[in-house]
Amino acid sequence: MTKTHPRFFWLSQPGAEAPPQRWQPLHDAVYWERPSRGPDRRQLFAPAPDWADDLQRVARAVFAADRYASRADGFDHWTRHITLSVPVADSERWNRALPALTAVLGTVTGDLWEVVFRPMPGKSVREEPLTFASEEYAHDVALFSGGLDSLGWAAQRATLPTPCTLLLITFEERNFEALQEHVYQAVYGLRGRRGRLRRLHQSQTVRTPRGSGIKLERSTRSRGLLYAATAVHAAAAEHVPVVHLPENGQLALNPPLSAARAGACSTRSVHPWTLHHLNRVISEVAGPGAEIHVENPFATLTKGEVCEVAHNAGLPQQVLEATLSCGAPPDRRPAGPALAHCGLCYPCLVRRSGLLHTFGDDCTPYAADPWDPTLSAARTGTWRALRRWLDTEWNMLDLVADAPLPPNTQPAPLLDVVERGRRELRALVAWADEKAPQKAS
Repeated sequence: MTKTHPRFFWLSQPGAEAPPQRWQPLHDAVYWERPSRGPDRRQLFAPAPDWADDLQRVARAVFAADRYASRADGFDHWTRHITLSVPVADSERWNRALPALTAVLGTVTGDLWEVVFRPMPGKSVREEPLTFASEEYAHDVALFSGGLDSLGWAAQRATLPTPCTLLLITFEERNFEALQEHVYQAVYGLRGRRGRLRRLHQSQTVRTPRGSGIKLERSTRSRGLLYAATAVHAAAAEHVPVVHLPENGQLALNPPLSAARAGACSTRSVHPWTLHHLNRVISEVAGPGAEIHVENPFATLTKGEVCEVAHNAGLPQQVLEATLSCGAPPDRRPAGPALAHCGLCYPCLVRRSGLLHTFGDDCTPYAADPWDPTLSAARTGTWRALRRWLDTEWNMLDLVADAPLPPNTQPAPLLDVVERGRRELRALVAWADEKAPQKAS
């Protein structure tokens, strides 16, 4: 018997509607978050427009469905066919935006998405934020994960001689909240008396009903959309025209190290193609006069160059080493100090190369070193793939082999940032070979 693909029905409120037969109901309560940080109680200084509420709801529905749909059930144990129904205030606008939205979802997750928009069954009762005078609004909105890239951008903006307010959007990493707080306080110290600094905490933790037997999918490729949509929601509420999603150009383009890593196996949440279609979605649903778009301010910087930005803004090496960069932190236990970096994944290797480029060393505590001769081949696969990739030529065809570039994009700066990043990575390999010459092959 052929297994049917998963269908999810996002409820405007828990228990508000009855989903069709064989559809899995989802709603805000599947997120593990404090009541004060729910989607209707965010610390914004003005109410967001309906289209921004819709965008946020769509992103939360997508992320929850992404976690509930197991890739193991796909024909290739990766690709899924997911149907999702979401209520929106203006289904006509959202249907116009559907091609761009499915392009975003297909790009970041590698799946086939069917999204159905239905009319909102009535404006939900919600606690509207207090409305402040426009001069109190944020003037700059950016994601702040506690990673090196978001730290670099926040540090650079915090040192600008302006009284304007910087609003940072943080999605909590469970068991690493103290690390995120430490990095945030470093930015707060830079801000000084130049202007105000605000932070909006959000949850990305999805849970399943007790006793349901549902095992959450671990890949979470749609989290970038959740982050971006939340930042856009805040920007739309406080009339900020640009949302910054800082990511170094190496990881934003994220060229696959091998053919086996192509597609959504290499995250593309801030790839130029993704941002192009996300801006198309915003343009369609926001309507005339609502000018707001997302951009990556570090699209042409390597990891090492981002580290230099943060260091030049006044942050010491120890603060940069305290950031969270690992794609899958090895220790999420609630008891004891959490180890934040595996040391073996591609984001960890790029991080190592960036810190080495700026400081000549990296004192971050990693769970393992990929050049350790005692590690199994399975654990050093990324390191070996990286070394092979660095030994091959790389050109324009490789730049667009995994994902296209938006119209009118100038490829030269992107080619250049990848090549500069490869030089930083080669320096890491040479440094590692000096530490463990017997592991050079």
